[in-house]
Amino acid sequence: MTENMVCAGAVNAVKEVWEERIKKHSEDVKREKEFQHKLVKIWEERVSFTRLKEKVTREEGRVILKIEKEEWKTLPSSLLKLNQLQEWQLHRTGLLKIPEFIGRFQHLIVLDLSRNTISEIPRGIGLLTRLQELILSYNKIKTVPKELSNCASLEKLELAVNRDICDLPPELSKLLKLTHLDLSMNHFSTIPLAVLNMPALEWLDLGSNRLEHLPDAIERMQNLHTLWLQRNEIACLPETISNMKNLETLVLSNNKLQNIPVYMEEMKNLRFVNFRDNPLKLEVTFPPREGTDGEEEQELFGLQFMHTYIQESQRTGMRLNIFWMRNVHTT
Repeated sequence: MTENMVCAGAVNAVKEVWEERIKKHSEDVKREKEFQHKLVKIWEERVSFTRLKEKVTREEGRVILKIEKEEWKTLPSSLLKLNQLQEWQLHRTGLLKIPEFIGRFQHLIVLDLSRNTISEIPRGIGLLTRLQELILSYNKIKTVPKELSNCASLEKLELAVNRDICDLPPELSKLLKLTHLDLSMNHFSTIPLAVLNMPALEWLDLGSNRLEHLPDAIERMQNLHTLWLQRNEIACLPETISNMKNLETLVLSNNKLQNIPVYMEEMKNLRFVNFRDNPLKLEVTFPPREGTDGEEEQELFGLQFMHTYIQESQRTGMRLNIFWMRNVHTT
């Protein structure tokens, strides 16, 4: 029995030795694979960085990273070596995300990442206090972070054709220098409060959304000179729109308007309006002016049509009143 115990002990000892050796070998193999992976990653980073450096140009005194129609689904951390860049122009690259380290590019003035597949704007975007233009149209963004309001120098913001953006954080009203905002082809059902409270806004595109009405507070946008609202579901216009004294261009084509309100006659600075493709109740026709090219004729037609429609609606209203009064008197 003692011999059997000794034999079993010897076997267990040998087994433990072999298990230890196998474990050590497995750990060595794992470390070797990790080391090889790190080497590959370092090599890929160096190759990517070399490619990126080749895309850096200087135009009008600015240092610009310009990439067009090349696959760059992600951007390597080695890009930080180029933190003096003032512009990024990356189009049709298949970029999936804006890198988290974007906030370290403190010299950025223009960030144009349109026509990619970006689904999120990182909160670090708010660290770009010198950024003047942010162009993220034709992506897959659904929400906008409130940290964007910290981009105090922002003058131009384009988020068109992201399809699913339906609101903006109210903090964006702090963008005191923003003059140009494109939110077309998204999912807005009303004009966001942040937009109504942007003090410097001059140009706004909310075309191809789901707007059913315009808020009375639209008059807050006193600096607005151009408003695009085509392809929505707007059925009526608030009287306060007539208080937008600086509005020069108003596009309302392809909506559900049945009438043009009389108070729009008070908008003396309007230079171009478009009421085409609305189910307006009155049919107003008049011959085109002679000696005008197509573009000018179309522009004049829009404004002339508005005035003619309002005059005709007033005459129709007067005729109906007279008819009603006669019937009452006869009765």
